[in-house]
Amino acid sequence: MTGGGGGKKRGLTGEDRSLWDQVAKSIKPLPGRRTKSGREPEALSVEDQISKGAEKRNRPLAVPPVKHRDPPAPPLAPIDRRLKLKLSRGSAEIDAKLDLHGHTQAEAKSRLLRFLETAQSREHSLVLVITGKGKSRDDNWPNEGGVLKRQVPLWLSQPEFRALVIGFEEAGTRHGGAGALYIRVRRRR
Repeated sequence: MTGGGGGKKRGLTGEDRSLWDQVAKSIKPLPGRRTKSGREPEALSVEDQISKGAEKRNRPLAVPPVKHRDPPAPPLAPIDRRLKLKLSRGSAEIDAKLDLHGHTQAEAKSRLLRFLETAQSREHSLVLVITGKGKSRDDNWPNEGGVLKRQVPLWLSQPEFRALVIGFEEAGTRHGGAGALYIRVRRRR
């Protein structure tokens, strides 16, 4: 099997070239082989070889910087059946509530982020966010819903929110139904 791949060969990037040059400089040609300049390497006395070896050992290694990646955000988990039942009966408490009616998307996203950060710092475990059901501008599209109703679940799935949120689901009718969300808040690490 050949490794043709059929694509264009890509050249070295500046970073790759720099790294290669560092490696190439550290390589000593084998005896009898010529260097890049075409000269044969000079023969060193045993004392010179020992002292050069000591210099090399004491010299700090040039290590390319390692790109640090943030750990992946934890997965979202649905709200368990028992908690949903308690919420529908009114036997579970909601720690805080945020109403996003009348806000632009930018304002709503900013307020939601601050609200969840505050909820986490206050060690709340369950909050309610009211997005509203939205109004359809056209009677031919009655199920279109509001912008915030569609956007808030998308925002909650983004990495900046995942550190704050365990999971979320549509609220029960007692708390706003399709126009609201129960959100479980992640504990601070």
